[in-house]
Amino acid sequence: MRLTLGFSPCPNDTFIFDAMVHGRIDTEGLEFDYFLTDVEELNRKALSSDIDITKISYHAYAFVAQNYFILDAGSALGHRNGPLLISKRRIGISELQGLRIAIPGKYTTANLLFSIAWPEIVNKTEYLFSKIEDALLNEEVDAGLIIHETRFTYYRKGLHKLADMGEYWEGLTGLPIPLGAIIIKRDIPEDIALKVNRVVRRSLEYAYKDSFASYDFVSGNAKEMDSTIMNNHIKLFVNEYTLDLGSKGREAIVELFRIALEKGIIPALPDRIFLTTL
Repeated sequence: MRLTLGFSPCPNDTFIFDAMVHGRIDTEGLEFDYFLTDVEELNRKALSSDIDITKISYHAYAFVAQNYFILDAGSALGHRNGPLLISKRRIGISELQGLRIAIPGKYTTANLLFSIAWPEIVNKTEYLFSKIEDALLNEEVDAGLIIHETRFTYYRKGLHKLADMGEYWEGLTGLPIPLGAIIIKRDIPEDIALKVNRVVRRSLEYAYKDSFASYDFVSGNAKEMDSTIMNNHIKLFVNEYTLDLGSKGREAIVELFRIALEKGIIPALPDRIFLTTL
């Protein structure tokens, strides 16, 4: 069976999916027509139900939950790895109201966390995540939410951290921060969906066992990212929750949706959102 698969060119995703899309593991008869693009583009494709399996921001999932389940394997959750709010000039948090804020996409979890923390701040402009630093340096915006590898490099450009959205979330809940999920269409037969979940986990296990095998795929899509940043990126975003959400990971996801729904940021979700039950 052939399935469409979308994920980002970020090192954590290419590290996870390399083995399964390049035939390094047993895919249990499944084949994948895959493509790579920015997570916000993946979010928008999922809104149109254009992909069988895809990486997606947890924020965006709330808007496609009627059509997709969350897999146990492949998610990006963790501690101390949340989006950062940065600026060119030093700004107090109390000054943010009315300022121009760059966000890496309407449906990103970065925007969701910012909206939970400061719902009154609505002057936001969407940018490709990799363009936010330049927007700040060119003074197109006053502050910006950065994700992915830019959280490792912003200070080299003289930019300042105003807030860590991961620290905010962990202080609020004591739970890991849910950033991105791997989801699969609900209308795919359950036995096939369970195969996909096993294959994603198997692919990650292979990457852990032989990290050099994925190097060309990871580095080839990381563009100008140096190897230190690339490796730090993988270490930060690939962890025990990526292998399996577990009860703590699921608790964090449910709590994120509960708070966001309570604040009127997302619609109500179906009773069942996870592919499997614990």
